[in-house]
Amino acid sequence: QVQLVESGGGSVQAGGSLRLSCGASGSIYGGACVGWLCQAPGKEREGVAAIDSDGIASYADSVKGRFTISRDNAKKTVYLEMNNLKPEDTAMYYCAAASNWPRMEHGGADYWGQGTQVTVS
Repeated sequence: QVQLVESGGGSVQAGGSLRLSCGASGSIYGGACVGWLCQAPGKEREGVAAIDSDGIASYADSVKGRFTISRDNAKKTVYLEMNNLKPEDTAMYYCAAASNWPRMEHGGADYWGQGTQVTVS
């Protein structure tokens, strides 16, 4: 069964940090590009960051230099370290998997989790 389970969301003040975690089942972890989509109220879902099976990371322009994505293959877990958070980062964040970053960058995915809320005030 395909599963993506997120944790780590919450509320922080601007300039603060959060770390999101995503546990992925082996069937998708090994071959896919795994990462994060976000969706703010009234806005389209869009890609935040993703990392492929070779460990190559991709980021949306809006988070470059502030967010870092990484993966722990032993734990089949992907992490998103979010620093210098801004109010415009407020959104529901979904762990997602897709065949490639360009698809995720535009909000597409083959699998996604239930989401975790990030609120920056």
